[in-house]
Amino acid sequence: MIYPYITLADETEIVHTQVFNENGEEFVEVHFERPSDNGFESARCKLPSYQWILREGFTDKEIRDFEEFLKYNAHLIFRFAFRKNREL
Repeated sequence: MIYPYITLADETEIVHTQVFNENGEEFVEVHFERPSDNGFESARCKLPSYQWILREGFTDKEIRDFEEFLKYNAHLIFRFAFRKNREL
C-alpha cells in the first residue's frame, strides 16, 4: 500500500509504503513524483539504506535535496509506516 506524506510547493508528491521485511531487514520505500510536460518525473528511495532504486527526470541537485529532506523526515515516515502496518 502507498500512503501520502506531503505535497511540496512545486507539486512534488511524496508518499511512502508500509514497512516491508525482507530477509529479516525492515525497510520503507519513499516515492517522489512531480507532473512535467512529458508526464511525470519520478524517484524512489529505500530507507533506511537511502538507496535510490528509481530516478527519472529529477536532477542530481534535486535528488540531493530529497536526501536532505529524508534525513530530517525518515523517523516520521517510519513511525507512520509502522502505524499503518498495525492497521492492516
